Amino acid sequence: MTIENVSDTARWVAVYRAMESERPDAIFRDPYARKLAGDKGEKIVATMKRGHSAAWAMIVRTAVFDEVILARIAAGADVVVNLAAGLDARPWRMKLPPSLRWIDVDLPGILNYKTEMMRDVAPHCLYEAVTIDLTDAEARAALFARIGAESKNALVVSEGLLIYLPATDVTGLAEALSVEPAFKYWLTDLASTRLLKMMNRMWGKSVAAARAPFLFGPENGTAYFEPSGWREKEWHSMGDDAKRLNRQMRLAWLWRALTVFGGVKNRAMWRRFSGAVLLERTR
Repeated sequence: MTIENVSDTARWVAVYRAMESERPDAIFRDPYARKLAGDKGEKIVATMKRGHSAAWAMIVRTAVFDEVILARIAAGADVVVNLAAGLDARPWRMKLPPSLRWIDVDLPGILNYKTEMMRDVAPHCLYEAVTIDLTDAEARAALFARIGAESKNALVVSEGLLIYLPATDVTGLAEALSVEPAFKYWLTDLASTRLLKMMNRMWGKSVAAARAPFLFGPENGTAYFEPSGWREKEWHSMGDDAKRLNRQMRLAWLWRALTVFGGVKNRAMWRRFSGAVLLERTR
């Protein structure tokens, strides 16, 4: 067993960013990913079922998140609140405005590891690391209140987080975020119920043994967040973006053919199979 806890999944994804960065036609560059992933990250990918062939999905997700983050910053976001930041190196690898505040939030083990590994590299923006457990409602509320008081137009980012949370924790997080008027937008990835079942068949035993099971894939999709004060502003389909970015999975043509013959309802279902959603605060 190479995945020992949920923070180890950050090493897993960092290897995929390194794989993409080393391609001559890379759609993004993360020169720190291989170092941050370390030997443990390499072992995780080597031992996970279909460890290398699954890279396309995380690579596409990274690229789409990059695009949306830059678009929101261009539209006036003054702070990015990166929840479960893991080994995300965007403050160091992306061209960000020097005046932008970037706040990484995660458990002490993984976040302290990253900041130590990056200590000799200057971020391109105003960087802050906050070590808390996001399931600690009191600590979370205090942090969100502080950030909310210090900003006017915040973008919240939670990449690769929600799938590991029970629905009650997702609701609690959504409601805690919507309390703060400054938290205008929330960018997250979302798996469908069907994808959740597929991932559990493929990797469920491995992640569950490390106390990091796949849990969240709501049947009603982005509508799940509406009672908590959030509505969908943009949906970025994983399949559509993979085709656009030329990073499709093997036999993607076959999946597309099946959706064509499945009718309008089936095509709509597959477009919502997996993706990134930009939520807009409604309260």
